[in-house]
Amino acid sequence: MSNENWAQDSVEAEISTKIRSALSPLVFELENESHRHGGPATDSHFKLTLVCEQFTELPRVKRHQQIYAILAEELKGPVHALALHLYSPQEWEEANGEVPGSPDCRGGSKASPG
Repeated sequence: MSNENWAQDSVEAEISTKIRSALSPLVFELENESHRHGGPATDSHFKLTLVCEQFTELPRVKRHQQIYAILAEELKGPVHALALHLYSPQEWEEANGEVPGSPDCRGGSKASPG
């Protein structure tokens, strides 16, 4: 799908479909954070929280690489930023199901001068 063909709601739906079918996560949360960033609110900034059995034996960098591979098309096109919070079931339990908050955007029109 070319960048020009992305419909407003299709980015979030496409991410959801691809991740759910590739990993069968126990916990799946996809938050569109585009409204928190400079410029017009679009489907470009997301926060993804996943809990998957597959992550149990994988180091953090391999987990991220797996997600990047699954979402390669979206990352080349409409998705500008993707915050990843990837847990094994045990790590999720140890974190009490809590995910760090996203920082405020400091880029684009929200950046302070100097």
